[in-house]
This record gives sequence, C-alpha cells and structure tokens, in this order.
Amino acid sequence: MATYDLAVIGAGIVGLAHALAAARRGKKVVVIDRDAQANGASVRNFGFVTVTGQGAGDCWTKARRAREIWAGLVGDAGIAVLQRGMILAARLEESEAVIDAFLRTEMGEGCLRMGHEEASGFVPALRPSASRWVLHSPHEVRVESRTAIPLLTRYLAERHGVEFRWGTTVTAVEPPHITTSHGLIEAEAAVVCPGDDFTALFPERISAYGATRCKLQMLRVQPATPLDFKTAVMSDLGLGRYLGYSDLPEAERLKARLDSDLAAERENGIHLIVTQSADGSLVVGDSHHYAATPDPFASEAVDDLILGELDRVLDLPGRSVRERWVGTYASAKNWRFTDKPSDSVRIAVVTSGCGASTAFGIGEETIDDLYGRTA
Repeated sequence: MATYDLAVIGAGIVGLAHALAAARRGKKVVVIDRDAQANGASVRNFGFVTVTGQGAGDCWTKARRAREIWAGLVGDAGIAVLQRGMILAARLEESEAVIDAFLRTEMGEGCLRMGHEEASGFVPALRPSASRWVLHSPHEVRVESRTAIPLLTRYLAERHGVEFRWGTTVTAVEPPHITTSHGLIEAEAAVVCPGDDFTALFPERISAYGATRCKLQMLRVQPATPLDFKTAVMSDLGLGRYLGYSDLPEAERLKARLDSDLAAERENGIHLIVTQSADGSLVVGDSHHYAATPDPFASEAVDDLILGELDRVLDLPGRSVRERWVGTYASAKNWRFTDKPSDSVRIAVVTSGCGASTAFGIGEETIDDLYGRTA
C-alpha cells in the first residue's frame, strides 16, 4: 500500500492550492476526488484572479499572495494569461465618491482613475455613457478556468509528483487511515476541501459555520465584430457588491441608488464581470441566489438582466449568446473558514466566489499550520 505525507480530499482550486503548498515543501501528496475530473465551481467561473475590490484585511491579503503565486506558475504550467488588469466603468454619480475613497485606501495602491478615452484603449467597446468615471487596476490576471485547472493538475503531477485518485469517494478521514470507495489509503495528515458538499465528511463541524449554497448563472457571448479586450470589465454594480468598495462609508449612497434604479438586478445578486477568451468570445455574468439545495434551472429573466447590464456598459451590436451554464459554490457570513477536527486534519472552505483569487494564499496558511512555518 502506498503511503503519503498528506491526503487532499477535493481536486478543485482549493484542493490543488493545498497540494501545491505541501508539494513545494517536499511532502508526498495524494489528491482524491469523487469525479473523473474537476467539474465544480473551479471550472465554471471567470478564471478572473481578482485582487482589487476584495474585502479589506484577510481576503485582500490572501488575494494579493494568491495572485503572486499564479503569476509565478502560469509559465511553468503552460497556462495562458489572457488578460491583465481590470476596468471598472461607472456611470452613476454616486460611484465617483466610492472610487475616490477606495483610491485613498491601501488597497488602491497601483490603481488610478482615468477617463473614457484612455479606458477605451483597454476596452474598445466601452460606451461613453457608461464610463463617466473609470477605475483601472493593474493587479488582476485572467486565465481560462476550463483549461487552467486541468493544466494545473498536470503540472502538479509532472513537476511535483502529486498523485491523483479520480473517481474515488472518501468515506472516513482518520489519519493515518483514509477510507475510500477503492480501499484504504495511508496518509499522515489530511486536508478536506469539500467545496459546497457539507454532508459527506465532518458534517457536524461544517454546519457550525452556517454555510449554504449559492447558485449563479453565466453566459458566453460572441461579438459580431472581433474586438480585443486587454482587461476584464466591471460596472457600478460591482462597487455595490464587492466588499472592498461596498464596505466604505461612501458606498451607502451608491447602494441606495442601486437599490432604487436597479432593483431587479440587486434582488438577483447581479453584478457585471466580462472577460475574454482566446477565441474572442466573452464570458459574462453573473447572478447570485442562495438555498440549501439550489434548483438546477437557469432563468431566462435573470440572463436578460445580466445581458441588459452588459449592453448598458458595452456597445456590441449583433452580439449573440453561444453558451449558458449554472454553477454553485459555498456561501456563509464569513468569506472562508479553516476548521481543525484534529492535529492532523484540516477542513478548508471558501464560502464566497473568490476561490480562484485566494486559494493559493489559503493553501500556504493551512500547510504552515499543519507543519510549521518555514524560515
């Protein structure tokens, strides 16, 4: 029987981040997943590694570190960075004060305000009416999540010797024994990264964090005319949702305006993110609906609200929708938690939509806690 230093349960981005952190310390790692390949939130999102706008403190700090790790491994892993930076285009008067207040915080370092003409150099389809005030951030990177996660998995296997056990369900975690549907695995320690599965392992410990599930809708839009978006795009709705902006006192007036003028969008948890894929298509989203078991159905009315905001911000005559999908992720009051059932076991869950943006930072923290910090 093969033995390992660490078993990671879950092969989404949070699990892969823990595997990377442990492997970089010379640990022998096995990653176990019940599916034949990563199929959850990690491959259904924007691939938008976001620093700017993350909640002040722990989340923003973890995002900064995760972005550094992404930047350092994409070349070795063969992952293409399709866009760098972010344009947040604002049209509502109340947004100006929020942008200015954000720029005065430490989180605004490296960011700046610009006008429509300069912003349209990054995003050529940007409407003048939607970009009266523009926040530019240089910090973000965008990868294609559908291909980046498999490439990261291959990199971990080939470069770091991480072993993957696919199609294998873990039923008990009691190091050195990991009980699975394919027999016993021996590992000195384990990190459980269950995503939004709260009942398979340690349900009583996970339930203490009050986690539920968030369903989101996303679309792939094809512009009729080829365009080159150098950055991702967001709008006023992002200022009202991302905590790095919305927690600022100056955001109160904006949130009241959004609740009044864009009530349907706010009720459906919509904020605009637009990223571009290598084939020129745009990944557009998203919405947020919460339930213990979200229904699997995509609402046309919700898609129309997302597309309405897209059309207010970008001039894309003749655009078409090529693809639609639904994703789910864990959600709770706090944006993440790491639980300690025993000295040799950790549970790591990102309870917001920022797993790709923060997981590498969380992985380092967890592995430091298990094995002690390195000098």
